[in-house]
Amino acid sequence: MLLTNVLCKKVKAKTIMVMMESIVSGHRFVSLRERLGDKLEVIRFDPRIQAECVYKEKRKIRSMK
Repeated sequence: MLLTNVLCKKVKAKTIMVMMESIVSGHRFVSLRERLGDKLEVIRFDPRIQAECVYKEKRKIRSMK
């Protein structure tokens, strides 16, 4: 194996961008989390129902540096 192959290995990003979706109304927003962390669940104000509700991570959008 050549030394250049070892040095050119891609490094994975530490953070990823994920889409969060309200379980009540379906309102969405984007958040960042660590790649190796658990899926996010947060309580946040939902503008569609004018109250706080639970948002769950829906899907990964992209990797960040």
